[in-house]
Amino acid sequence: MTKNLHESLRRFNLPEFKPEWGKINRGIEKESLRVTPEGRLAQTDHPAGLGSALAHPYITTDYSEALLELITPVSRSIDECLDFLADLHTYTYTNLPRNERLWVSSMPCLLERDDQIPLARYGNSNIGKLKTLYREGLGHRYGRVMQTIAGIHYNFSMPESFWAQYRDIRQSDKDLQEFQTHQYLHLIRNFHRYCWLLPYLFGASPAVCKCFTQGREHDLQEFDKSTLYKPYATALRMGNLGYKSEAQKSLFVCYNDLDNYLDSLQGALSTPYPPYQEIGLQKNGHYQQINTNLLQLENEFYGTIRPKRVGESGERPLTLLRERGIQYIEVRVLDLNPFLPLGIDAEQIHFLDAFLLFCLLSESPVCTKDSYYEIEENLSRVVNNGREPGLLLSRRSQEVAFRDWADELLTEVGYAAVLLDEINCTRAYSQANAVQLAKLADPELTPSAQLLRLMRDEQRSFCAVTMEQSIAHEDYFRQNVMDEKRLAAFREASRLSIQKQAEIEASDTMSFDEFLQQWNAIVESQTT
Repeated sequence: MTKNLHESLRRFNLPEFKPEWGKINRGIEKESLRVTPEGRLAQTDHPAGLGSALAHPYITTDYSEALLELITPVSRSIDECLDFLADLHTYTYTNLPRNERLWVSSMPCLLERDDQIPLARYGNSNIGKLKTLYREGLGHRYGRVMQTIAGIHYNFSMPESFWAQYRDIRQSDKDLQEFQTHQYLHLIRNFHRYCWLLPYLFGASPAVCKCFTQGREHDLQEFDKSTLYKPYATALRMGNLGYKSEAQKSLFVCYNDLDNYLDSLQGALSTPYPPYQEIGLQKNGHYQQINTNLLQLENEFYGTIRPKRVGESGERPLTLLRERGIQYIEVRVLDLNPFLPLGIDAEQIHFLDAFLLFCLLSESPVCTKDSYYEIEENLSRVVNNGREPGLLLSRRSQEVAFRDWADELLTEVGYAAVLLDEINCTRAYSQANAVQLAKLADPELTPSAQLLRLMRDEQRSFCAVTMEQSIAHEDYFRQNVMDEKRLAAFREASRLSIQKQAEIEASDTMSFDEFLQQWNAIVESQTT
């Protein structure tokens, strides 16, 4: 064993780090808008060749009919995960009209009005109608434009073999599922504490189209006649113009134990909220939202990370977690990188794995209300001014230089990287960490700075630069040749998804009015 490995084991109070523990389970969910050559949102239906957005295992839609979401299966190989995602892009392009392409930035294309944003449609089944109604409710609550922001979600879990052995090392008397859940909450608390680092390193949304801010208050500066920006911003997607909700500011969601987390969200699902009551449940006989409470569904809570469990369609996420515990976590703070064809690459994944392992293995103090809001403020500072010289963050109510704290964190992540390097016979994890240290030393190496520099050097708008990158990536995927077996598998998945949707629609036994009433009654009963 090398000295570095000894140091890393000692840092995390581990007697060993077994090879099988490095078989991390991972998956990627990547969102992308479909746009026209003019940079406007496509008004066409979800392409028929991509199957049913309700039932396809790999290709669906998010908020809008034009907001595609590509989903990889769980994989233990980074390369296999990225290869699958690349093939999904290639398959998508074989089914897109020639006058449409995928927009490669997180911040959206040219949008002037909400009525230019078609809601995603999932057919005539009750669950399909519920999914569309949920999106209609989001539009009434927050505006449809906000919902067109795209991102990458990274799913992560340790292999099953890890948990029993790690429980023995930590000398816990909890049963295995309880211990696993407890440790994922431990990871989540640390992730919240340190997630401000990720927008600095990977944020790529320092600018937006002016039309995105129409009718909304903001403090952005004018870059040119069609672009607004902040000179030191990293990820406006995570700021007040992005996935933030004034209504949810009243929510103190704590991850000290599972019941606390579930009860916080359960309460929000059953607490009426006056502004949403004003919208009403129905208008002229048409449903406006699922309910008039603070949250319509669990997923309406805009967190940077989520505890997750796989379930069947229609099963409530909170019920799954309460009954079976946490199975994996979903990182939700990542922008699309417009300079990468997939929006993410192996180097970033190597770092994310090391960062998440560090969050799992390190000490994780309990969350308090004061620390919760301190964490939110730190994220806001980095999102809006992360590359600003001399930026200060707050650590336990004391100001600390962003650069110093980030350097400390990356040093700590380096210990986790050594563990993963050792068992995988590679240097990729430590090299990925070194790349992030270089970004800390030189902010111009960050994606947000690269995007602004390109805009300045070429004197081009955010939309023009993004379209140029979108065309380049389109050419890449349209020229890509997919394995015939993979292509056949995708075609079959599309065919089966359409068949499955038809089966779901045929199996409904009640009206949508009855279904919605029953759906909301379940929430009320779980709360009481």
